Amino acid sequence: MKMNSIAIVTVMGLALAGCQGTGMGPKQTFGGLTGAVAGGVLGSQIGGGDGRILAIAAGSALGALAGSSIGKMMDENDQRYAYQAQNNALEYGRAGSPVTWNNPDTGNRGQIVPTQAYTTNNLTCRDYTHTIYIDGQPETARGQACRQSDGTWKPVG
Repeated sequence: MKMNSIAIVTVMGLALAGCQGTGMGPKQTFGGLTGAVAGGVLGSQIGGGDGRILAIAAGSALGALAGSSIGKMMDENDQRYAYQAQNNALEYGRAGSPVTWNNPDTGNRGQIVPTQAYTTNNLTCRDYTHTIYIDGQPETARGQACRQSDGTWKPVG
């Protein structure tokens, strides 16, 4: 069932990306895809059977909308700061302690709070919460990432 959920989330994300053709820049597309996947993953935690599939689809659609609006407001530097802070939080952060980022040029900021590291399939993994503040408004996403053999952290699941 987990593989079916992942497949559905992936298909929904790609389908939503296809709908984002003209008029949207790469920041919106990136945000929309990220939101779709995050929304689908959150939706997969709700319901069972056919209800779970609907929850995944709804979560993907809502996530794409939220992610797109966030992505539209984040410039490349915002994304770079957020990415670096997230990697630092996953690699060095103490469980429950926020690692913050701030772009002084835009005023956008965020924080990542990692959980305790654990091992799955011989990989070190961590769950995390990433809250991004744009114009003072918070948007929170939850994720899971595992350290790859080359030392990088890759979002999973």
